[in-house]
Amino acid sequence: MRKKYVLFFILLPFGLAFAQKEIAISGIVIDAKTQSPLENVVVSIQNSSVTQLTTANGKFVLYSSLKGEQLLLLHSQGYKDLLLKINIYANLTLGTLQLEDNFTDEVQGTLITLLDSDLSDDNSSSEMTSGLLQSAKDAFFQASAFNWGQARFKVRGLDSENGTMMLNGMPMNKIYDGRPQWTNWGGLNDVLRNQEFSIGAASSLYTFGGILGTQQIYTRASLYRKGERISLSGSNTTYNWRATGTYASGMNSAGWAYVVSAGKRIGNEGYFEGTNFDGESFFLSIEKNLNRRNAINFTGFYTPNSRGKNSANTTEVTALTDGRYNSYWGWQNGKKRNARVKNIEEPLLMLNHYFKINEKTNLNSAILYQFGKTGNSNIDYQNTPSPDPVYYRKLPSYYSSMYASDRGEFSGDFTPDYKNAEKSKELFLKNPQINWEEIYRANQKPITNADGIITGYGPVQSHYVLYEDRTDDKTFAANSNVNIQLTENSAFDGGITFRNLKSHQFQYLLDLLGGEYFMDIDAFYIGNQAQSDLRNPNRQVKVGDQYGYNYNLLATTVDAFTQFKFNYKKTEFYLAQSYSVSDYQREGLYQNGIYRTTSLGRSQKVSFENFGFKGGFTYKISGKQGLFFNGMYLTKAPSLRNTFSNSRLNNSIVNGIENENISSIEGNYVYRSPKLKIRTTVYYSLIKNTTKTSFFYAEGIFDKGAGYNNTDAFVSQTLSNLDKKNSGAELSFEYQASATLKITLSAAYGNYTYSSNPNVSITNDANAAKANTQATFDFGESYLKNYKQPGMPQQAYSLGLEYRDPKFWWLAANINYLTDSYIDVSPIARTNRFYVNSKSGLAFPEATEQRASELLRQEKFSPVSLLNITGGKSWRVFGKYVGFFASVNNVFDSSYKTGGFEQARNANFRALNQDVSSKTPSFGPKYFYGYGRTYFVNISITL
Repeated sequence: MRKKYVLFFILLPFGLAFAQKEIAISGIVIDAKTQSPLENVVVSIQNSSVTQLTTANGKFVLYSSLKGEQLLLLHSQGYKDLLLKINIYANLTLGTLQLEDNFTDEVQGTLITLLDSDLSDDNSSSEMTSGLLQSAKDAFFQASAFNWGQARFKVRGLDSENGTMMLNGMPMNKIYDGRPQWTNWGGLNDVLRNQEFSIGAASSLYTFGGILGTQQIYTRASLYRKGERISLSGSNTTYNWRATGTYASGMNSAGWAYVVSAGKRIGNEGYFEGTNFDGESFFLSIEKNLNRRNAINFTGFYTPNSRGKNSANTTEVTALTDGRYNSYWGWQNGKKRNARVKNIEEPLLMLNHYFKINEKTNLNSAILYQFGKTGNSNIDYQNTPSPDPVYYRKLPSYYSSMYASDRGEFSGDFTPDYKNAEKSKELFLKNPQINWEEIYRANQKPITNADGIITGYGPVQSHYVLYEDRTDDKTFAANSNVNIQLTENSAFDGGITFRNLKSHQFQYLLDLLGGEYFMDIDAFYIGNQAQSDLRNPNRQVKVGDQYGYNYNLLATTVDAFTQFKFNYKKTEFYLAQSYSVSDYQREGLYQNGIYRTTSLGRSQKVSFENFGFKGGFTYKISGKQGLFFNGMYLTKAPSLRNTFSNSRLNNSIVNGIENENISSIEGNYVYRSPKLKIRTTVYYSLIKNTTKTSFFYAEGIFDKGAGYNNTDAFVSQTLSNLDKKNSGAELSFEYQASATLKITLSAAYGNYTYSSNPNVSITNDANAAKANTQATFDFGESYLKNYKQPGMPQQAYSLGLEYRDPKFWWLAANINYLTDSYIDVSPIARTNRFYVNSKSGLAFPEATEQRASELLRQEKFSPVSLLNITGGKSWRVFGKYVGFFASVNNVFDSSYKTGGFEQARNANFRALNQDVSSKTPSFGPKYFYGYGRTYFVNISITL
């Protein structure tokens, strides 16, 4: 089977062109302030593959067969790009070229941290796009990252699993979910600025990539500008303070170079209530030039961090509190304690070998080892009320909606209890947070003296504990990339990557909360079905113990690609191919009482084989303008996360799971001159056969007559054969109106929809506990076709003005308008079962088409306008460079929804209809809110 996909790697369908006479363009690049030569500045001719790096004395020589008017671009980390118009007819000497320090770009690299540190909660994937943008100089991508990112804008409506994040040529997307873990390098902005970026299906030197693009970060020590930098930042978003220090040695005469960086971020509370933050960052890069052709580089970094999450809230809860309310925390000993904290500690070690085989061939190889842990904490409880302050029985809507009757029939015969609703409101407002003191009391018993007087409290079995959903990963990877200049007009790129993952996932007990031990059982079941591990029944667990679920996910992947590029005077084109193999397996470490025969030991191994093709064509209208076309088709293995339907408890593989099919096409028009830069893009993408698994509690979902004691259940839901269609256009406009004033305009117009009706299957663990009873049910199609994809604005516009004074101060303002953002709908409510009474098996008589249309209409969020202002100043003090930067985002303190989801608990028409009709629904949608007015300030000293 695999042989037929390998054949295309040996196809080379294009002939090679005859060499043409080359012309030399030379010059020297220096720092405008210090007048010192600049090394490793990228010098290139626009719309061509002609490029070169400056030497240690700032010199460069470009050899090109291109003639006539061209644009020469000079780019270097921390400097403003220099774009020159040149006329090439004979050898050309440009003399000395000066680059100005661009403090704006440096600080914006810092700002990305404020966006990628998880805007709200794990339900959001917005962080995944913003990190891909910080290396792009295009005005559109600058707006996407730094102006639209706060509203969870996604470029082309795509999540980051559709892009490739690379570090020194090694892919960093996680095998588990296909996404980069941005917090693995949080706080390392100063040392991660050497980047290369391609958008969409454009070619890359290092990988086949995805339809969102490729970001390559370089940490080779010799690429860093020699010097020291110290910075101090303050903010009111995710953290309050940050301090960072970095030193780069430069390459010495013995062939050694090194870079070290360390930082600290801390925040007692971010913008949202109770969202504490704590993080450190440590970085080391050491390079040794073995000889003029070989060099090795070691990179290591460690960025432990923890952050308190914030909750999504219903309209009822927000009306009682405000948009900054967070139900995850409570007071303990005079301090705010968040129950839901994300902790990440994943050190990374990498060794790179750079081999310049000859003047036309480079071979770069790497090995990587990453290990560590990721934990998400929460409160577990047994045989006791929920500690959640917004649990539906604690809110006024419980008494003013049908749920006060607890009849389960949802007959409509209900009179609201306004008196108790008012009492519930008063009680909630009096104590709207987690009551930690009450939790501790519940885990202790009173100690009395001989007179029966309570003298203290002693620990007993814990009814409440704090635990962590833990993931301990070990990843080993090795790869090699080759880049060959075949002739003057053609080049070849290729590479292969091997990755192996062992992901240990388990429940970990953090705190007994005053108790003595906790029972490792599931209190919703009895007998053997309640046991997490039948080999260790009724186990009493304590702090540091694993319990609940315990298993390994094992994965091995191999990816290879080849690419041929051709460059001529007026045209460029390329063809690339990819081939990959992915093997997945689950290894259960507990024998679960519900799935006694399918939980322990290794599952069947699941293998996926995939291939891809992409190509691009460029037509150079002139040195200033060109047309670019790119297309891609690939198949892709589902993520490890979505391959197993209920990996926490058993080895079951999603029924009928198959490869995703992804196709994309785009066209671009680009105009670049020293004063005016324009890019317009149209694109179309189709992603087919995706799979998604989620968990929730549903009411009225099962037929009692089929062996159920209750029509309600906690279930896992798997969507399969889900297709997504994304199309739209982008505009990037930048005009240098004068030497000091620049105008930018950016626009994104998209139409992101579901283009299929996916299949829904529901697994009920409670039913699996019964002998000879079906556990997984096929609910048929969910009618999601033409619903909008949720969680991001589908239209975004930005107008910016920037004034840059010759005396090294600047001020910029951007007005942004974002609209067409939609809620995440419940798939189960769009199946035929939604209309059927599970008790009678008949359709609800009141379920009219008109009312169903009203209940199932997808909510569209209100548009939002955001004004952002930034400014800065730099000084030269005693030979040192001092910079100051400040920004205020959302100046007018607008309140807006950035996302949300329908609760799936109302799983049939009657339940949802009566909950909505009460005007105070207990299970209305939950929403995430954006930041209000926020600030960021930064002071840096460069030595």
